[in-house]
Amino acid sequence: MDKNTILAIVLSVLVITVGMTIQTTFFAPDPATQAVQQEALQPGTSPAAATTTLEPAQYSQIPSNIAWNSKLPGSLVSVGNQGSSAPFTFSTEYFIVEFNPNGASVSSFKLRKHLDEGQPVELLFKSQESNDAFLLYAGKDKTNPIDANFRYQISGNKVIFTQEFALLSEDGKRAGDPFTLTKTYTFGSEDYLFQIDVATKNSVNKAVPLSFENAAYTLAFEPQIGPSFASLDNNYNYRRFYVKEDGSSKKSQVKLSNGAYTTTKPLSWVALVGKYFSMIAIPDATNYTVSLSEESDAGLPLQSSMYLTRPAIRSASQTDTFRFYAGPQLKGDMAIYNDASQNSFGVANLQLEQALDSSSWLGWLETILKTILNLLYKVIPNYGVGIIILTFLLKMVLYPISKKGMESTAKMASLSPKMAEIKEKYPDNPTKQNEEMATLYKKEKINPMGGCLPMLLQFPILIAFYGLLNKHFELRGAMFIPGWIPDLSMPDTVFTFGFNLPFLGNQVHLLPIIYTVSMIYSMKITQNASTAGSQQSMMKFMTYGMPLMFFFVLYNAPSGLILYWSVMNALSIFQQLYTNKKKSKEAAEEKSSNVQQFPGPKGKKRT
Repeated sequence: MDKNTILAIVLSVLVITVGMTIQTTFFAPDPATQAVQQEALQPGTSPAAATTTLEPAQYSQIPSNIAWNSKLPGSLVSVGNQGSSAPFTFSTEYFIVEFNPNGASVSSFKLRKHLDEGQPVELLFKSQESNDAFLLYAGKDKTNPIDANFRYQISGNKVIFTQEFALLSEDGKRAGDPFTLTKTYTFGSEDYLFQIDVATKNSVNKAVPLSFENAAYTLAFEPQIGPSFASLDNNYNYRRFYVKEDGSSKKSQVKLSNGAYTTTKPLSWVALVGKYFSMIAIPDATNYTVSLSEESDAGLPLQSSMYLTRPAIRSASQTDTFRFYAGPQLKGDMAIYNDASQNSFGVANLQLEQALDSSSWLGWLETILKTILNLLYKVIPNYGVGIIILTFLLKMVLYPISKKGMESTAKMASLSPKMAEIKEKYPDNPTKQNEEMATLYKKEKINPMGGCLPMLLQFPILIAFYGLLNKHFELRGAMFIPGWIPDLSMPDTVFTFGFNLPFLGNQVHLLPIIYTVSMIYSMKITQNASTAGSQQSMMKFMTYGMPLMFFFVLYNAPSGLILYWSVMNALSIFQQLYTNKKKSKEAAEEKSSNVQQFPGPKGKKRT
């Protein structure tokens, strides 16, 4: 293997390493965020709290001499009257919720103001095998939900579920004092927050402990937040857990161990966050045990579930309050919970907007670009057109910088004849070629790296634009060209195979191909065709290897992002062609002037 090949390999590894570092540093969650370490991960060992139903006639036959006891391996049974088991729909200005009386759970949760293929987006991603959301489990058990049939009533903005339960022993002949379990959903009028109150009341009005292994119940959100997906790449589409501890000023991203995480620390909130939507649980002051899990099961590519386990209840009656934010990743919809006067529940200082992903130190630049893009959209209501116009504006702002780089490149191109002479003079000595080239550059006052400096100066804008176009909420569902680019937040798909291509999947995206071709052509016209020695091999790698590498990296990137880069490449091509032509004309005029000024012998012009 010659040294040129080795150098190309080393440089390609360096480029990939730097690229991955940049992606991790600038495009991942806030680097100030510290991952939360696992505290008390223990698989649930409690016996299954199976739920059965007794007819009203059997209720009077249950002895009342058994108290709630964690040592008694019994079953939880419903003993009250049964209501309708048919699911029903409850709508607000913001939500369309389908409730299931079995378990007083939620089987569908849609957002009216946000669409997915023309329909309200489904925020509960589940399969036929999946559990509903907001089921209760007895104690710490997370395998058998309390799926008894609840009675329900609707009162204004409240949906109230009620059922009576008792603890049945293994022989089925003894039970503790029955208690009433009430689960109330309360919805706000103008926000994405809703509330779940879980109330227990003992029938004998005595402080009889409600406990399964020192835990009363577990409230669960499962199996996953929507919209639906076939796979996650943790960059263009992802699900992440964040927690905000009481007293902390910042959120922390959770690192799961073997797909699970458990903490007993008091939390202000715990969030399951996607690229555009989030589900944030805000418990009351009770010291709940929070458990998070990820697994591929129940017919889904990935389940991401949150569990809040309540300590044992040792009073005759108890009401626990949980609030949930279920909505878009938009600061305007989240920040209203910092001011009690701006939301329906009168809550303050929740700082839910910290669940938003940002691009760290370039967030301010993202904000500027986002503001300009939104202003352009008000003039021309098409975000694709807005991206193109904004790209033109950025090119104009950067023109003084890019002009110098392109002039340097063009000047180097004008030296091609002299470079060719050096190559002919030292055909078998690349080292001497490079030395003579360096001397020529110094004499002509040319910096071979002059064309790279503008690229470095443009890099922060490139990073900020990446962050903006990768997660700008308004781009979700934004159409650019009907039939080709119906959604700027997704890759453009022009054809789908019935099989997977290596590294690419089963979809053909046209924009990454256009971007790669434009990048190759742009690099070909900016490099010096007569570069000598090892530089020639390196430039050949940069011309073809780099674009192909970026093709695979960006193949599934949002079309809005690839549109920006493709337009920027096109503008750079036209600018470089114009500069090269101008410099060639100036060089020709200078040569003609020199010939006329210094004619050859006998009146002949020197050639």
